[in-house]
Amino acid sequence: MSIEEYLDNIKGMIDDLKAMTSDLGLNNTGDEYKIISELFTYKFLNDKLVQEFENRENKDENYQEFIDFADADTARINEEYLLNNLFQRQNEPEFPALFDQAFTDISELNKEIYSIETTSGTRKPLLEPLSVFLRDEDKEAELAKRSINILNKYTFIGIYSKGWDYFSTIFEYLIKDYNKDSGSYAEYYTPAFAGAIMANILYNDTPVDRVSVYDPAAGSGTLLLSMANAIGVKNCTLYSQDRSQKSTQFLRINLILNNLAHSLANVIEGNTMTKPSHLNGDKLKQFDFIVSNPPFNVDFSADVATMQTDPYGRFFAGIPNIPRVDKTDMAIYLTFLQHIMASLSDKGKAAVVVPTGFLDKNKRASKIAYSIRERLIENNWLVGTISMPSNIFATTGTNVSILFIDKAKSDERVFLFDASRFGEKVSLSDGQRTLLSEEEISRIIEIFKTKKEIEDTSVYIDKAVMKDKSYSFSSGQYYQAKMEYVELSEDDFKNEISAHKTKLSEYFKEGSSLQEQILSGLGELIYDEV
Repeated sequence: MSIEEYLDNIKGMIDDLKAMTSDLGLNNTGDEYKIISELFTYKFLNDKLVQEFENRENKDENYQEFIDFADADTARINEEYLLNNLFQRQNEPEFPALFDQAFTDISELNKEIYSIETTSGTRKPLLEPLSVFLRDEDKEAELAKRSINILNKYTFIGIYSKGWDYFSTIFEYLIKDYNKDSGSYAEYYTPAFAGAIMANILYNDTPVDRVSVYDPAAGSGTLLLSMANAIGVKNCTLYSQDRSQKSTQFLRINLILNNLAHSLANVIEGNTMTKPSHLNGDKLKQFDFIVSNPPFNVDFSADVATMQTDPYGRFFAGIPNIPRVDKTDMAIYLTFLQHIMASLSDKGKAAVVVPTGFLDKNKRASKIAYSIRERLIENNWLVGTISMPSNIFATTGTNVSILFIDKAKSDERVFLFDASRFGEKVSLSDGQRTLLSEEEISRIIEIFKTKKEIEDTSVYIDKAVMKDKSYSFSSGQYYQAKMEYVELSEDDFKNEISAHKTKLSEYFKEGSSLQEQILSGLGELIYDEV
């Protein structure tokens, strides 16, 4: 199945499911989102299992024998709960209960591997019976029958060796409808192009073995999966943490679908800022690669007191103050960036998405941002930055840039690349977006990896120069000023000067007239006691 066919199937299935949930009175609610996401989870696991059973090496092996000996990369589903078997039984009176039982049975059969572990050590089931999301018991039969018919209509066979984030397209397609329900579902989604750029620049194609890759705000895992696909799924172990139960669940499914089940135990649901889960004794675990698109601004005022006594010494630059008015404007990405720097091994590399404003905030505007940039430069860790086009992410209108960090960097130069003019602006249903073509993505990667200097686009500079510019990471701060010379005769020169004098005289006259009008108007004001 091609990527185009896959995307068409995804969008078609979403549209059909949304039509169903709308008829059930769940349009644009959190329960609609949960029903759609659970049905996709079941569908993916079912189709991957069916594909692997059909492709089994021992054709004499029956279905039960196959799942009894299947490894962790294959979900176990009892034969009666396979999609095709449920489809055949949809007209039985007890089918709604059977459909619910299928989800309960799958969760129970796979609970040791696929259930979600929280920082408290508790485990949450992979799937829940769909009827719990309904508000009208009389509609259980309609939900079950329509669901099984929609699932049976689409096929997702032949896609499970692609290294994809299977949920990212679902999130992007749904995101505009759910951004007001229980927080922002944008937290789960990072566009695939960002993962491709970061992975291709971080990993240099040199074979590696047993390396660790970490994301402290992993969402559904786009960036981790991109790195694993570049390195090789058997050559790396993934680690993640995210405070969202749903995104953590989908990351786990993504690992299963991408033959990365050996990393399932390292996927943790929890608050990275207050209780990082990946430790080495009483110290933070150090990672070979870190990729992350952390949240930019959220209210984490309730966590500040705990973070101020951080036992791991992560927040060297400080923690943002709690604002008096809008607490949702707290720049949490600054604390994630400090955590990432503390979690990177001595030879580790990182790529982190940040708001473009971070690149040149002066010390007065943000002492924390300034101190982070200062440390990256003085320690010679910054490889470079890429400023991306505006409206490139579906989930934020904020301009974004990507920082590339290497703690083993040997040269003392930094590459600053303004790619903001790349891409094509298009109008989509959720607003204007800038889309990058495959050729442009490849060109961005090639320019950064070769450190190619392009006039008014990229510079490759000594870190000493950056210190004189308040450690600005903005390429525009370092472009060479250009002066254009035009040949003029003496008469032409006099005419140009005369024209400028005339224009300035007109401006001065207009300004004087305006000044008189203002003063006159002020003089006519009277005191009126109300």
